[in-house]
Amino acid sequence: MHIPLIRRCSPRRLPGPGRLAPAASLAAASALLLSACVTAGAADTGGETSASGTLPELSGDEQIEIVFESYNLNGGGMWDDAITGLIEEFEAEHPHISVTGQGVEVANIVSSAQQQLLAGSPPDVGQFGFGQLDFAQSGLQAANLTELVGEEALAEHFGGEYPFHERARVLADIDGRTTGMPYVFSTPVLWINETVLEEAGIDPAAADYSTWDSVAALAEQVSEETGEPALNVPCVVTGGSWCMQGLFFSNGADVISEDRSEIEFGSPEAVETVEVFQDMYKAGVLSNEDEMSQYDTFGRGGTAAFQLTTSALQSTFMQGAEAGGWTLGTDHMPQFGEQETAPTNSGSALVILAQEPEKQAAAWEFMQFMTSPRAYEVITTEIGYLPLRSTMTEAGGPLHSWVEENPLVTPNLEQLDRLVPAKAYPGEQFQEVDRLLDTAIQDAVFQGEDAGTTLPEAAERSQALIEE
Repeated sequence: MHIPLIRRCSPRRLPGPGRLAPAASLAAASALLLSACVTAGAADTGGETSASGTLPELSGDEQIEIVFESYNLNGGGMWDDAITGLIEEFEAEHPHISVTGQGVEVANIVSSAQQQLLAGSPPDVGQFGFGQLDFAQSGLQAANLTELVGEEALAEHFGGEYPFHERARVLADIDGRTTGMPYVFSTPVLWINETVLEEAGIDPAAADYSTWDSVAALAEQVSEETGEPALNVPCVVTGGSWCMQGLFFSNGADVISEDRSEIEFGSPEAVETVEVFQDMYKAGVLSNEDEMSQYDTFGRGGTAAFQLTTSALQSTFMQGAEAGGWTLGTDHMPQFGEQETAPTNSGSALVILAQEPEKQAAAWEFMQFMTSPRAYEVITTEIGYLPLRSTMTEAGGPLHSWVEENPLVTPNLEQLDRLVPAKAYPGEQFQEVDRLLDTAIQDAVFQGEDAGTTLPEAAERSQALIEE
């Protein structure tokens, strides 16, 4: 069996916090040190992975301190409150383990971990986007849980009274091995400002939201009334690549081959997908705001009737609707013609970056708690992410009453059964591949360039990057 071979060395002393080297120097040092200390590849061990893992048992006599770096702890608000509360619950149940939570911006997850690794003190547990997991293992020494924890412990944790949904449990797998523990995610859902529809003479209860053609027609009617674009699709702007993959998949396109060797977003199907939104922009119904502005304006109850985005904004939008006196609705991700949608997942997995065995064991205890039924009670009700243990929402489960009282979550739950995992690009240039695709899409949609040219060109350049 082939298992990633990780060769570790003791990093030399680098500038500590507050004394980091300039960005350019740090990047160069990072590349040099990581290439010297980390070898990620396929090594034939001559045997099968241990079913029991290699973690030591914690005696409970020694106090262990671990650091948890999370983008849900960045910036305060309900996300921060929910996760901080869970950390406090964990510490109360595990008095021999203390957890320091530290926030990080989504865009800086990888660079933050790199800098701390170079300084010799990476976070012990990190929250990484699914598209970053390949690099987390190959470039940041993230533990292979199949090897470290063992197949038996993983199977036990994924199971239980409320097991992980079968499509959720494999989201952090790479080449058949569990790189991280799937943690929080959602699917793209269509958020609806029903008040805006009513003001445009549309009955929200009778409207057809099933296809992009029908949604575009409704948006056009609203835009004629308001004089402003009525449709927000953050998927087509920077930061929306996770749900753009879902749009591609739903129209018969792909972004990379199954063996992750060939970039495929230059295909005719991918071009056609982008052209659908290019036409909406030309018709004046698609907004051209950045991702955060779209979240903000929709949440405040502006002129947009629709927004396709993550369900993690459910609490934010609900609060905005209550404060602004407008009615919030939701529906499934629209489909292209008769093709069934293939929603992708946003969100993240928890990975172990700790190097010391005792800290690795403490990190595993923490990861289990943060993906337990109790954690998903808090994460789902207070933030809006999907409960990966989806049977919690069924009759008799701890989330059943909440779902009955909050029907807005229903499309998100139903889409879990059709979930297609978002794909990660291999190699150190995975973020540049995303950037190239983002730029090609935006040049076509908002600048009027030919999608049949911009996407194949971006695909060709990206192919060269993943082959480096």
